[in-house]
Formats: sequence, C-alpha cells, structure tokens
Amino acid sequence: MSIRRQFSDPPPGELKLDAYLPYRLSVASNAVSQLIARAYEDRFGLSIPQWRVMCVLAEDGGLTQGAVVSRTGMDKVTVSRAAQGLSTRRLIGRSDHHADGRSHVLALTAQGAQLHAEVAPLALAYEAALISGLSPDEVGLLKRLLGRLQNAADALSGGKA
Repeated sequence: MSIRRQFSDPPPGELKLDAYLPYRLSVASNAVSQLIARAYEDRFGLSIPQWRVMCVLAEDGGLTQGAVVSRTGMDKVTVSRAAQGLSTRRLIGRSDHHADGRSHVLALTAQGAQLHAEVAPLALAYEAALISGLSPDEVGLLKRLLGRLQNAADALSGGKA
C-alpha cells in the first residue's frame, strides 16, 4: 500500500525526512527497483544485480568483475554473487584475463545474449511507463540533475562511491 504525502520544504535548518533529498532519492529508487525486480524475477528468474551485470556485459562486451563493479556502482560481493548465479545458469562465461592471471573476464553467452534481448524491451517499457507523466524536457533535466548529484556524491566521497 502506498502512502501519499504532501512534500513541503521545512523551515531552514530543520530536518524533515520527507523533505530530505537523500531520503527521497532512496525511497524513489527502492520503489522503482522493487517494481522492476518483481517482473524480472517472476518472468525471467533474474535479480536486479544479475540484470545489471547482463546489461553491462551486453553494452561493453567482456569485462572483469572489477570493471563491472566500477561500471555499476554495486559492491564486489553483490557483483560476485550475481556473476556466480548467471554463470550457473550459463548466461555468462568466464575466461582467463590476458594480462592478469588472477582475474577473469565475464561475457554473455549466446543464451545470455538471447535472454538480454528478450528482457530489454520489458525494461524499456517500464521506463516509458515511469516517465509517461513527464515531458521530454523534464526527462532530460532529470537525467542531467541525477548525473550532477552522482558527481557531487562521488566528489564528496573522494571518488569512492
């Protein structure tokens, strides 16, 4: 059940959770992730981290787990578990890294690429439904603002997001 609240700015210097931007971003992100996670899990047996790993590999080709961590912002353990689950299902393969014998390169298998091609239209449909109430200019502004917030968070954390 969803609770609708009026969001107004509190007096300066007063913290009100519903007006606190980091909280609002987290709640919105969780709501979107949970909606999409249910669809991916129910229809395709994929978790959100597994889907993110698949998308990165579909876009960038073979990558090390470290590169996937950097690209997605997920932690090492989450990426490792997602990769293990995808590997078990034979959706990704692992090969030796040519320059680092301790590392492996992850890549989609043909079966993984086929599943990605099946899921991607659903992901785009969810995105379209989520932004249907926004104008193209508002969508562009939202993407730019989110990018700026992410850059600011990276800078404040010393680049260790």
